[in-house]
Amino acid sequence: MSDEELLALFENPDTRRNAFNQLVRKYQQKVYWLVRKMVVDHDDANDITQDVFIKAWTALENFRGDSKLYTWLYRVASNEAINFLNKKRRKFFVPIYDVENELSEKLEADPDVSGDAIQLKLQKALLKLPEKQRLVFNLKYFEDLPYEEISEITGTSVGALKASYHWATKKIEDFLNDTD
Repeated sequence: MSDEELLALFENPDTRRNAFNQLVRKYQQKVYWLVRKMVVDHDDANDITQDVFIKAWTALENFRGDSKLYTWLYRVASNEAINFLNKKRRKFFVPIYDVENELSEKLEADPDVSGDAIQLKLQKALLKLPEKQRLVFNLKYFEDLPYEEISEITGTSVGALKASYHWATKKIEDFLNDTD
């Protein structure tokens, strides 16, 4: 079912709940993995994904269609993930380095993280990036979104995104080369 069809069903009070259930089925995995790449921990990613869809439920009737539906959901999800990491840092008064170490330890201990040593190194390198750079890298590299859509999600200009992606790839490359 297309996003337009889902939104049309959502507008009708009789089909609203069914439309939302279909929306969740359509985008839950994508939202989960976007969040998971940011916060690493499965339980945290699940909680944040639920929060994203709760926010979507309450705000969807005001969705104007200025962007694609998944772009809007990705924006909500990325904001929720970044807010979660910021709250975690403030709550425990820990510097970014300590949060990075904690996430790295969770990554190593997580049985759901598949891949070889190279994949684990890449994931650790991503944790070294500032949240915004990590988000841009994830959306461009893993989701293969065009810069224009990433711009809609992040509210950042295309030029700034290209620079951010370039610096993220450079930092990742440096990290991978330093740990060989």
